[in-house]
Amino acid sequence: MAEVALVAEVGRPTGSAATRRLRRDGLIPGIVYGHGTAPVSVAVVAKELRTALSGESGSNTLLSLQAGDQTFLTLAREMQRHPVRGTVTHVDFQIVRRDEVISADVPVALIGEALEVHHEDGLVDQQLFSLPVRARPTDIPTVIEVDVSALTIGAAIRIADLTLPPGVETDLEDDVAIVIGQAPRVEVVEPEPVAEGEEGEAADAEAPTDASAEASAGGDGD
Repeated sequence: MAEVALVAEVGRPTGSAATRRLRRDGLIPGIVYGHGTAPVSVAVVAKELRTALSGESGSNTLLSLQAGDQTFLTLAREMQRHPVRGTVTHVDFQIVRRDEVISADVPVALIGEALEVHHEDGLVDQQLFSLPVRARPTDIPTVIEVDVSALTIGAAIRIADLTLPPGVETDLEDDVAIVIGQAPRVEVVEPEPVAEGEEGEAADAEAPTDASAEASAGGDGD
């Protein structure tokens, strides 16, 4: 996995008012931590952070963060977002080493076409949209692809069916379903409601009157 260079300002002012000014100026406050390093308060240009994380690896992109006279190999973690606009308002940069195993969430993408499921009007039901993995930073895949071409109604593709890249592991149980071939939904047709009074009228129409009953009885006697 390639590293992306990102410059961070150090010694940013703290406090709510100072943080609001930073954001108005297009900067995102953050902190660098990990591996026994004393936490370093930083600020990065919002546009540059978005660009750095816009590649295939997303938030798992390795960032070579230049903070003053120090350069840290980091991952962007714990990104806080504005509740309405969705923009990043704070970011934690976790220091990592190339030779250590770390945890990360990798998106799951379905490939292929489940023809048999579609021919039977079934549904390809994706249960797992990201996979928690453990790997060295340079071994973290950008995506886990799951081929659904052979999926059938009532069958499932599970963790045990995956072939993960070398050096990548997951702690999920083997029987956890990633995608299921669901049977078509059966539409239940409710009977039309009978208006009040109609049921009695229908019964009266079907029941013989006394006169017709007597006529019928007399006809049987002849």
